[in-house]
Amino acid sequence: MASMLDQARAQALVDETWEASILPALTEYIRIPAKSPHFDGKWAASGHIDAAVALAERWCREQPVEGMSVEVVRLEGRTPVLLLDIPGTAEGTVLLYGHLDKQPEMTGWDADKGPWQPVMEGDRLYGRGGADDGYAVFASLTAVRALQDQDVAHPRCVVLIETCEESGSFDLPHYIDALAGRIGEPGLVICLDSGCGNYDQLWLTTSLRGMAMGDLSVEILEEGVHSGDAGGVVPDSFRLARGLLERLESAADGEILPEAFRAEIPAERLEQAEAAASVLGEGVYRKFPFVGGAGPDRDDPMELILDRTWRPALAVTGADGLPPLASAGNVLRPRTVLRLSLRLPPTVDGEAATRALKDLLERDPPNGARVHFDAAWATTGWHAPPLESWLSDAVNTASQAWFGRPAMAMGEGGTIPFMGMLGERFPQAQFLITGVLGPQSNAHGPNEFLHVPTARRLTGAVASVLAAHAAQG
Repeated sequence: MASMLDQARAQALVDETWEASILPALTEYIRIPAKSPHFDGKWAASGHIDAAVALAERWCREQPVEGMSVEVVRLEGRTPVLLLDIPGTAEGTVLLYGHLDKQPEMTGWDADKGPWQPVMEGDRLYGRGGADDGYAVFASLTAVRALQDQDVAHPRCVVLIETCEESGSFDLPHYIDALAGRIGEPGLVICLDSGCGNYDQLWLTTSLRGMAMGDLSVEILEEGVHSGDAGGVVPDSFRLARGLLERLESAADGEILPEAFRAEIPAERLEQAEAAASVLGEGVYRKFPFVGGAGPDRDDPMELILDRTWRPALAVTGADGLPPLASAGNVLRPRTVLRLSLRLPPTVDGEAATRALKDLLERDPPNGARVHFDAAWATTGWHAPPLESWLSDAVNTASQAWFGRPAMAMGEGGTIPFMGMLGERFPQAQFLITGVLGPQSNAHGPNEFLHVPTARRLTGAVASVLAAHAAQG
């Protein structure tokens, strides 16, 4: 049994598999509108999630992976999971994770692109879900294949692919409980659902933010009234909602004001943010599609990295009670409803923050208005445990081998609920959280794309890390 991976041979296998097999499968996958159950309440009847799972299952069964078992596991009334179990030729168990459900369409796609319309343009495969993160199951299995092709020792690999991640993974704890005996005790968790600061090196995600999401409703009238008659007497419900938001956020610079939503930033994460800022520079904010002349509230790259990873941030992501412009008459509307998405620092408890947010907004309603905050989603973030020396060395070696540059570490501003679950369930496990969502990849938005060269390199990097896991005994 070999212990070293032949780089050139592994590169050839990875590239050939991506070109001949993975890209065609991903192209077919992108065409499937497998929206997460939060966005498709009738997912079971529509069959799109089942179609995505069937596609991935079929592809996995076609791969020449020795000893692998492939199963679609279904619990009553819950979205399915795809479970792969590959016996190891070395000690230990590694859990590799991804998901196949998708965010909804979103508007603003280029005329020649669309969420369910795969388009290959240069190195980019456009379409919903390819990078977030349909590619994960294909990359994970190909990494194992690269090892078996050279008879390189690898640990037992359990690949768990869910279909509820974009809805907060509310089905996943039930599967983790049901499959606990089959999963075992992984010493390493690999998740390919995260981001990368650039496409030039391997990026290790060190933290994820949590979230408090819900709907703020402000009602002042039983029915709409003429604004000329009532304006100046009846407060506008939007103004009252705006005032309530001022309790939470400074409109001047977006700072979240209450201490309940803040956390101390560890010294190690400050150092990593400084190092990442030195590599990325203005790319930290230039990657976003600002309109001409627009920009962030500040331009210090390190502070912006901390703003998007360790500090809370509010976004109003939807509204109700506001008619479209074509039918907006001169009427004082009876109510305004705003969907609030409050990103939380990794170490802030999501449930406690949501309770604090509800109390903050509902307390002392202005003008006696009927104010209600309906909490929809509370998630605690995740903070990685310290890297063991073997994994730190393996990540850097893999980055140099497959990208030609050293690995970098940085937190991410998004949420992967599964990581928090696993951190609690397997407190002794090490974590390699990474991904392909880099500059302009625009997950959840229009023109989402997978940067194919990065996905290929990441596939090889995972193979290298699995080999290092086996070698360290």
